[in-house]
Amino acid sequence: MRRTVEKSIVTGLLSVLASLAISFSIVPLLGGEVAGAGLLMTIFCPLAISIPASALHFTQSDKVRRAEAATKEALNKLADAYETLRIQSRSDGLTGVLTRSAFMEDLALTSQRGGTGALLFLDLDHFKSINDRYGHTTGDEALRCVGLVLARYQSRSDFAGRLGGEEFGLFQSDLAFEQMRGRCEEVREEIARIVLKTPSGIQVRISTSIGAYYCRRGFDPSDCLKAADENLYQAKALGRNRVIA
Repeated sequence: MRRTVEKSIVTGLLSVLASLAISFSIVPLLGGEVAGAGLLMTIFCPLAISIPASALHFTQSDKVRRAEAATKEALNKLADAYETLRIQSRSDGLTGVLTRSAFMEDLALTSQRGGTGALLFLDLDHFKSINDRYGHTTGDEALRCVGLVLARYQSRSDFAGRLGGEEFGLFQSDLAFEQMRGRCEEVREEIARIVLKTPSGIQVRISTSIGAYYCRRGFDPSDCLKAADENLYQAKALGRNRVIA
């Protein structure tokens, strides 16, 4: 407010100076004289008109600037909230890895960009028995631990997802076909080292079966996942806790 008043007064004084300059330049040329009431009007009128008008102008300008700043801040907050919501909607609430739909979206995007790599389809062995015997709290902890293991294999082009229940997917981009089985065994062994502790203090170990399929350039995500699932089925049929690639 103070700054608005100061700017209005300055504007008024400048108006007076302009009025005096014009009057003393033009009136004598017309044979007149700037004096008395004419001089007072030359000074008073610019002040009476310019100061209120300037105050109104500066006040409205400040309101507009504040409104623009508030709008910009609100838009930034809305964009941040949308991004947070987008990330949350793509992440599985329990394990922190991608949801099935987000995993398939990223897999399709990788194919569209000409990417290649290994697709791992994991299924925790005897998970229903863990839930039935030790409770859902222990079962949830098993899923969280597997999610943490898979998250360590994520990067800008590598991603993991929970595909449903105790099933997980892991895509390792630009991994050579010859390296695929080694990566599968690495993941399987890391999960086998997980030791859970039930509420009653019992230690529980878990294992996983893995079916893997190599995705070549231009691959179809659904077909590759189906092929990996078929290999997973074989791994479980052969006794679980093993890799078929």
